[in-house]
Amino acid sequence: MDKLDNSILKMLQDDFPLNERPYDILAQRLQIPCDMLWDRVQKMRESGLIRRVGASLDSRKFGFSSTLVAISVPQTRVEQAAKVISGFPEVTHSYLRKDVFNIWFTIIAADNARLGYILDQIRSILSLDDSKFLNLPANRLFKLDARFNPAT
Repeated sequence: MDKLDNSILKMLQDDFPLNERPYDILAQRLQIPCDMLWDRVQKMRESGLIRRVGASLDSRKFGFSSTLVAISVPQTRVEQAAKVISGFPEVTHSYLRKDVFNIWFTIIAADNARLGYILDQIRSILSLDDSKFLNLPANRLFKLDARFNPAT
């Protein structure tokens, strides 16, 4: 990574323009051709330095309801459970863990009624009793503002 890559990372995190062509604006600010900017961003993505470029919205401020869920299913039913869970567009992401509660996922729904419906459907379809299902809504929010700040 060089000084230009550091500048690109800083702008992507702190000064990303809300515009139809944000990379054109960033390239102008950096005084480089847009294709050079795009190539560098793609190389950082391919290397794993950048995992995702996208907005992070506070769904609560929009009146949405959310929760973290952990379920325990036998290894032989993981694929089936994953299909059921991912069948709901409100599931933002899920991941497999090597633990008793082996599938974890988050849901962001329009309201508590929809959230409850999704939870009930997943429990019912997968035949999960209380000992195999954890609904873990946030009681208190701790928002971390993690920034990548490489040494220059």
